[in-house]
Amino acid sequence: MSLVYFILWVIFNGRLTLEIFISGLIIAVSLDLFVKRVMKINFSGSFVKFLTLLPYALLYAVVLLIEIIRANFAIIKLVLAPDIEVEPCLIRFNTPLKTQAARAALANSITLTPGTITVSLEGNQLLVHALNREIAHGLEGSLFERLLSQMEARINV
Repeated sequence: MSLVYFILWVIFNGRLTLEIFISGLIIAVSLDLFVKRVMKINFSGSFVKFLTLLPYALLYAVVLLIEIIRANFAIIKLVLAPDIEVEPCLIRFNTPLKTQAARAALANSITLTPGTITVSLEGNQLLVHALNREIAHGLEGSLFERLLSQMEARINV
């Protein structure tokens, strides 16, 4: 982790001189020791976990973007079609996700998707408001849940 701190030090300084190099080494090693001993945070293995999750996170971001675009078109159709009645509904469902971070990511993804808002997240149960039953139909067992579940499995490996 000292190397990461040192690289950030050099980047933020914008140039590399002997003084910046020496002071950067001292500060990076000191900060690393402080984080490990005083704050009792150990980053060993975190970088490897980050690298293993990066492809899943990128895939998740692409899927989220595609779902946002698809939901935008569904909402446009719902708003502009005079014969379609809007039937807002509340859907409560349980998610199989184990970690609070994954559940929060799911709740935020649902909220970011037009036409749905996560009203509450208690334990593994989500309460979601949707503009239409069709929109709410695909929430439970969604692709979001499957991708987050795969990410959880990779972290626990």
